[in-house]
Amino acid sequence: MGSKWRKARMALGLNLCVYLPKTLEDSSPSSVDSEERLSDAALLSPANLGSSRPQTPTPSSHGLKLSRSGSKSTSKQTCSICLTKMKQGGGHAIFTAECSHSFHFHCIASNVKHGNQICPVCRAKWKEIPLQGPTADPSPGRAPIDPVGWPQNDALMTVVRRLPPRRDLSRRHIVPLFPATEPGIFNDDEPLDHQTMLAERSSSNKNCADDNCFRTIEIKTYPEVSAVSNSKSFDNFTVLVNLKAAASTTTQNPCRDQSSLSQFSQNCRAPVDLVTVLDISGSMAGTKLALLKRAMGFVIQNLGSNDRLSVVAFSSTARRLFPLRRMTDTGRQQALQAVNSLVANGGTNIAEGLRKGGKILEDRRGKNPVASIILLSDGQDTYTVSGSGANQAQPNYQLLLPLPIHSGDNTGFQIPVHAFGFGADHDASSMHSISEISGGTFSFIETEAVIQDAFAQCIGGLLSVVVQELQVEVECINTNVCLSSLKAGNYPSRVMVGGRKGSIDVGDLYAEEERDFLVSVNVPAEFSSNLTSLIKVRCIFKDPLAKEMATLESEEVGIQRPAVAGQVVVSIEVDRQRNRLQAAEAMAQARAAAERGDLAGAASTLEDCRRVLSETVSAKSNDRLCVALDAELKEMQERMASRHVYEASGRAYILSGLSSHSWQRATARGDSTDGSSLVQSYQTPSMVEMLTRSQAMLLGSPSAQRLIRPLYSQPKPR
Repeated sequence: MGSKWRKARMALGLNLCVYLPKTLEDSSPSSVDSEERLSDAALLSPANLGSSRPQTPTPSSHGLKLSRSGSKSTSKQTCSICLTKMKQGGGHAIFTAECSHSFHFHCIASNVKHGNQICPVCRAKWKEIPLQGPTADPSPGRAPIDPVGWPQNDALMTVVRRLPPRRDLSRRHIVPLFPATEPGIFNDDEPLDHQTMLAERSSSNKNCADDNCFRTIEIKTYPEVSAVSNSKSFDNFTVLVNLKAAASTTTQNPCRDQSSLSQFSQNCRAPVDLVTVLDISGSMAGTKLALLKRAMGFVIQNLGSNDRLSVVAFSSTARRLFPLRRMTDTGRQQALQAVNSLVANGGTNIAEGLRKGGKILEDRRGKNPVASIILLSDGQDTYTVSGSGANQAQPNYQLLLPLPIHSGDNTGFQIPVHAFGFGADHDASSMHSISEISGGTFSFIETEAVIQDAFAQCIGGLLSVVVQELQVEVECINTNVCLSSLKAGNYPSRVMVGGRKGSIDVGDLYAEEERDFLVSVNVPAEFSSNLTSLIKVRCIFKDPLAKEMATLESEEVGIQRPAVAGQVVVSIEVDRQRNRLQAAEAMAQARAAAERGDLAGAASTLEDCRRVLSETVSAKSNDRLCVALDAELKEMQERMASRHVYEASGRAYILSGLSSHSWQRATARGDSTDGSSLVQSYQTPSMVEMLTRSQAMLLGSPSAQRLIRPLYSQPKPR
């Protein structure tokens, strides 16, 4: 005990700290010390997050209480800000508010230092807040609150009161997990374990052979009608090209032992280099940052040992918390500790965060087959581009993206950025533009509870890439047939001079992911034959594990040409995709009208599209996609009820929908917490599996449920 007081007096004399740290004299180095050192990281794991149940403390007679750091109490509450256990005796003061919620003192001090007197959990307004310096005279019947938790009549506090107040108490408790200066070149990524990867690739090939798994693409084609009279000609005859990537072996063999499922899945997929660029500006303080840390904990725990992760945090400036690091057990612990150390403060410099994230992937020495950036922000970039409005010129959002992320309009994109706009105040236009230019998706997170599910869906796809660098080539067979157009959404496409050939650059495909493209051709009258051959489809792609290029061709597509055609039967498959493209076009037109201030015209455009779709063949057959499109268009109409509603959620909701349909990839959007806000039409089994894990973890965590609340209280119009 004497040693502890001696250390405290020395620390106070040097004005270094005002809490008693845990020392080796107090516990055995083999057990307690290691537990304390790794507690922050371990508690962010899904297993512990799901089981941690904070206990509501008993309010003191004075309404507020700071627990002694040196107490021997066995209380194991959970801080509602950083979501780690508040183990008394662990060297951190504990603050209990008058609403009975408890926090680490350094966590809540950071939250209230800007004058915020509202509980981040229950939103109750506090009459007293934790102080960062000497307190004023207490009011009758109330004890003053001190930064270290001892009563002011304690002899030690006479020493504390003589110390000058520190400007930022919260930062004294944050131990940096990254060097004071960053290198000029980010070539310090952790080396890839080539021997392990080769062994696992060999094991993967054997497993795939055992399960009759072949990494390939299935090509299907559907002409809009199967037969037409030989006397008729068509300027725009439509053929649907449907591509579907192979299923992963884990999907094909669901009976595999659960204990080996995770490692097996890791073996049979391409490893990932992932950089998360996270907004930690002042507006992220409190519950937002807590749930972001929890979501990042889920991501870290679900990355494999061959996957590498780097985290960039940005506010007014950007900081790389650690280099690309393999997510082994040690890597996970260090990543979780780094994420747990984040504190919200400052402005929003998205461009600097993306610049640093792109540089990490550009400078790396080794490269995993799959690379991607996840960007999350709840604000607007105030450093690079000016805000947009109805009477302002469109900002150049390309300024937010460094060259490593996009390499120009003619050469496509290099690193996809999957952007997540968070809350009512983020700049949906800029986030959507960032994702569109880079080849990623834009998700709208309207409710805090959806953060983890949105991340889970995204990495569920990234961790299942089975096809890369996919290029689709379309060639006309009949010399009298030529291509008129390729409808491919955001995917770069081109029709060669003469219309004999065309191509579409698709890029990566997740396991069991599908792509649908409408090919329009000119069909001449055909009197000399009973069959007109139209096109042939060829897919050229790379297997990311074998790192070998492969080519796959479809059968020839043709239509019957009888002298007299019978009843014309329209292909449901073709009609369904026409409806999707028509709905996406209506969304784009409605958005343009809304940006001009014509909300009534925007809603009318969406209503007209719904009416047209309702008369189609697929709608009358209750096609699932058509039903989903109608519900989506109706939701967008409701979010255009007023300028306020459109600014708060309508714009982001429409842009997320456009992103999803243009790339034919699932995005998260809306305010639902049960997953129904996700565009299920494009979800893959890998995404669904990861979502199930996320939701199971959240359902088992009462502390997470208490943190969930809407980002704004404006009711959605009905």
